[in-house]
Amino acid sequence: MTLEELHAEFEAGTLRPGYLLAGSELLLRDDAFAAIRNAVLDGAADDFNLDRLEGAVRPTALLDVVRTLPVMGARRLVVLRDPDVGRGGKALLDALPEALGECDPQRGSVLVVLSVRADARTKWVKAFGKGRVDCEAPKRVSDVIAFVRAEAECQGIALERAAADLLVERIGPQLLLLRHELAKAALMAGEGEKVTRAHVAAGALDVAEDPVWDLTDAIGEGRTGDALAVLSRLLAGGAAPPMLLGSLVGHFRRLLQVADGASPPVPPFVRRKLETQARRYGARRLVGCMRAIHQTDLALKGAGGLRSDLAMERLVLGLAG
Repeated sequence: MTLEELHAEFEAGTLRPGYLLAGSELLLRDDAFAAIRNAVLDGAADDFNLDRLEGAVRPTALLDVVRTLPVMGARRLVVLRDPDVGRGGKALLDALPEALGECDPQRGSVLVVLSVRADARTKWVKAFGKGRVDCEAPKRVSDVIAFVRAEAECQGIALERAAADLLVERIGPQLLLLRHELAKAALMAGEGEKVTRAHVAAGALDVAEDPVWDLTDAIGEGRTGDALAVLSRLLAGGAAPPMLLGSLVGHFRRLLQVADGASPPVPPFVRRKLETQARRYGARRLVGCMRAIHQTDLALKGAGGLRSDLAMERLVLGLAG
C-alpha cells in the first residue's frame, strides 16, 4: 500500500498485526513509521511499549518480544530493522511469519519491519500481505509532481502548478530535498501567499548544475580527503545541509538499486561509475550507509545537539572511509 492508503486505514480505525516498510526512501519510511507509532501507541509510554531490534536478533528473542503484553497501554510496538542483512540470516526471516501470527493489534503487539531490499517473492514478505508499505521514491515525473503537491497541501502551502513542475525539474525524485526546497520557497513567498514559479526559480538550487556531484563521486570512490574538502566548499558557499543530505540519499539509493541488479535511468558512463562504486561497498555496507544517513537526518533536526556542519563531516567520513 501507499503512505496515503496507510493513513486512510488509520482514519477508518483499521490496524494490522504487522507492517513492512519496504524501500530505501528515508523520508517515506520515517513518515510511515511515525504514523504507525502514533496509531499503535496512541500516547502510551514508549519506555514500556516500544522495542527496537536489529537484524542480528535471534528468532527466539524476536518471538519472546512480540509475545510480551503491553504495560500501561492497549498495545506494544516492536520494530525490527533490516532482518535480511543481519547475522540471523535465513532463520530470522523464516521466523517472521510465526512472529506475525503472535501479534494482536487489539491487545498485544504490532510488528513493524524496515527493509531496504524486501523481495516480494519471498515467504516472509508475502506474510505481511497488504501490510507492506511502499517506501521507494517515485520514478515517474508525474508521481514526483504529485508528491510535491501533496506535500504542499500537508504544509498548508498554496502552490502554483508551474512552481511544482519547476521544482521537480530542478531537484528530481529526491523527496527530502524537495520537502526542504518547498518550505524555503514558501518562506520566500511570505505567509499566506501562493508559491509561484518565480519563487522557485529564485530560491531552489539546480542540483544538476551544482558541484554536489563532486561530493558524491569523492565519497563513492573512497577519496576521504577530497570529499571533506568538497563538503567544506559547499557549506562555505551556502549549500544547506538538508540539501546535501538529500543528494546523498539519492546517490546511495541508486547504488543500492545497482547492487540489486537494477539499471537506473542514467547515461551509460554514469551507470558504469555506479557499478564500480556499488562493488566497492557491497549490499550490506550500503544498507549501513543508509542507516548513517538516516541518523544524520535526525541530527540535522536537532537530535543529539551536534552542529549541522559537524554532523555532515562525521557522515562523510563514515561513508567515504
